Amino acid sequence: MEIQLQYVLLLAAALFCIGIYGLITSRNAVRVLMSIELLLNAVNLNLMGFSNFLDPAEIKGQVFAIFVITVAAAEAAVGLAIILAIYRNRNTIDMEQFNLLKW
Repeated sequence: MEIQLQYVLLLAAALFCIGIYGLITSRNAVRVLMSIELLLNAVNLNLMGFSNFLDPAEIKGQVFAIFVITVAAAEAAVGLAIILAIYRNRNTIDMEQFNLLKW
């Protein structure tokens, strides 16, 4: 039994909307990083869904999804390192008080 494309796109759109909502409304830096991960996972679902729909024999979408996962892991590591460095100086992870990176 094959899952239809519209269901995959609906799930990806829901994940993307939740990620955008979390990105806009959150003041916590860790929650912002999690929202970015949700956005990237929605992109991965789109890549895999369209790859399976257009040409199930080839795995182009899956290969691109692996690259997105790699970039997301690097982004999470660098973002968490920056957040930890700021937390050591400010003792908060509130996004409104991050002004250490300004000139």
